[in-house]
Amino acid sequence: MQEMEMTTGEVKEKLDRGDKFVLLDVREPNEYERVHLEGATLIPLDQLQQRVAELNKDEEVVIYCHHGSRSLQAARYLQASGYKAHSMNGGIEDWAEKIDPTLPRY
Repeated sequence: MQEMEMTTGEVKEKLDRGDKFVLLDVREPNEYERVHLEGATLIPLDQLQQRVAELNKDEEVVIYCHHGSRSLQAARYLQASGYKAHSMNGGIEDWAEKIDPTLPRY
């Protein structure tokens, strides 16, 4: 079974290298409007099962939320559905703390 979680540092390295993957935000629209990572696609967790066909099974999916619990649920669901998916441990809060302290926190 594939690794379920990635650290924010690992995700930053993937972005810096220009790796091809989908950055999926599973928070609510109001959270996304407040702060999100550039290039992220928003599919709130409660819509994921209905909208899963919007994702390509051939592409890796890295999922984030606020602290990491919703993204972990999403990663479990996507992996069980045949996707190569990982949750970004610590979510956007950890990203703001360790990678980009200019991001607004809530």
